[in-house]
Amino acid sequence: MSKVLAVVEQREGALRSTAREVVSTAARIAGELGGSAEALLVGGEGAGQLAGELARWGAEAVHVVEHDALAGYHPDGYVDVTHQVIRDGGFEAVLFAASSQGKDLAPRVAARLDVPLAADATGLEVEGGSLRILRPVYAGKAFSRVTVDASPVVVSIRPNVFPAQEKSAAGEVRTVEVDTDPSAWPTTIVSFEQTGGDIPDVAEASVVVSGGRGMKDPENWGLLEELRAALGDEAGLGASRAVVDAGWRPHGEQVGQTGKTVAPKLYFAVGISGAIQHRAGMRTAGTIVAVNRDPEAPIFKVADYGIVGDLFEVLPRLTEEVRTLRQES
Repeated sequence: MSKVLAVVEQREGALRSTAREVVSTAARIAGELGGSAEALLVGGEGAGQLAGELARWGAEAVHVVEHDALAGYHPDGYVDVTHQVIRDGGFEAVLFAASSQGKDLAPRVAARLDVPLAADATGLEVEGGSLRILRPVYAGKAFSRVTVDASPVVVSIRPNVFPAQEKSAAGEVRTVEVDTDPSAWPTTIVSFEQTGGDIPDVAEASVVVSGGRGMKDPENWGLLEELRAALGDEAGLGASRAVVDAGWRPHGEQVGQTGKTVAPKLYFAVGISGAIQHRAGMRTAGTIVAVNRDPEAPIFKVADYGIVGDLFEVLPRLTEEVRTLRQES
């Protein structure tokens, strides 16, 4: 029987939003292959309490690794235990989220397994018993459809692209004995620095409000923050490369070819001209709304809705309308 493993992420005792997407996608693929989906959850003591949530999205079994040294992400430790579970489980495919952590862990695991990695997939289908993977190439200008001639097939999927669908499953918890020695890990984690406070990471947010040089001054970012707050807790803040290079915003918010690739349901590009570098990071968004005073700005070529006007006049009115609509609903 074909088995598909979903490697899920947790932080500070809570599942990341990508967990349900990865497990749900694994369950769908496993069903098409005539097999079952399982999940791997790594964390500190008590991590196994989250297994029930994974069963809700289709995990027939949840492999749980609990170790004090693995409470937070550590590349060496996570590679050791992930490789161990994959090696012993006989999986046909392994799915990661193409999140910040997944982009670090997935290639390390693939290298340990000596197999290729199909990164940042935006489509997965089973054809003729093989997994076909759709992924963007050339900075998103084209898409390639590939199959991987290796076992297991290791894939990372872009957040917010694969909708999670509930599929109740057994969720049998299987405790994994850790075969790793923290004292032998060559990497030492000094600290983690979280940006944005309680605001969702731009790569995982379902709504993103991004600003560019058209904001004129970092002190004007409050206008974007007000719109983000009006849109709700699932909205994140993004920025163009020019803004980050100027030191206005942290690199963690940068959207684009040299920043983060995002695929939210709704993307606001405010005061962003829309150079190819930026469009490469957001063109797969569900709906794109652009605000720019230049009617010839390249961003309008990919926008679903465009507002030509002074953003300092448009943003306050747009924010107020959003607040009114949310209150009425």
